[in-house]
Amino acid sequence: MRKVKVCVIRTAGTNCDKETAFAFAKAGAESEFVHINDLIGEKKSLADYQILAFSGGFSYGDDIASGKVFANELKCKLGEELRQFVNEGKLIIGICNGFQILVKSGLLPGNANSEQDTSLIINDSGKFEDRWVYLKSSGKCIWTKNIPQIIYLPVAHGEGKFIVKDNSILNKLKKNSQIIFKYCDARGKPGSYPDNPNGSLEDIAGITDATGRILGLMPHPERHIEIHQHPRWFSLKNKKQGDGLGIFKNGVAYCRKHL
Repeated sequence: MRKVKVCVIRTAGTNCDKETAFAFAKAGAESEFVHINDLIGEKKSLADYQILAFSGGFSYGDDIASGKVFANELKCKLGEELRQFVNEGKLIIGICNGFQILVKSGLLPGNANSEQDTSLIINDSGKFEDRWVYLKSSGKCIWTKNIPQIIYLPVAHGEGKFIVKDNSILNKLKKNSQIIFKYCDARGKPGSYPDNPNGSLEDIAGITDATGRILGLMPHPERHIEIHQHPRWFSLKNKKQGDGLGIFKNGVAYCRKHL
């Protein structure tokens, strides 16, 4: 069976790359750690991969704002290569800092001019939130096909509050079914803090582009791929994998079928 190749892109401050690569390996893919300078210097090419993964961390120390410097590098130095990657129908996932990078580069939610029209800002609590949360899945996205409607994943961020430039952007996200994950309580109902750990607009925890191939989310699916990573694993019955693994399996399965 042909291996799906994943480019786990990294730079100074990236620190969840190994966990992300391990999750893709569990899903049957082959990952390679690629520094952004190797892409800029053409030592590596995005054309060699089917999936591009932006993992969590604190890229460039989160100077200016979380993910902003990395996002500017992408736009200014790899813009054309990224556009070609997307136009070829390939997949992108951004987790936590990776999500911040995707929205600030304009890759999410996506528009003709790659302009930024959403952001992730300082949590309403004013502090770093490190806890487990429930998420309710919906929308259209190849990454979330057939996963349970309610999943349980950890968050770890200081700037995770999702906002939009204006109501027209929010309405567009809703109309196109681009809102993929919302924070909720254990029953799937909207909840206040700490169910929504950061104050995100309408409890939004993850979005996709209009094609459903680019996914960004603040919670960490790579930190719950094994049952024993669940904080109450000993009480689980009939579960065979962690809630996050299905996301990675979906991406790999899609590439095998379509790319």
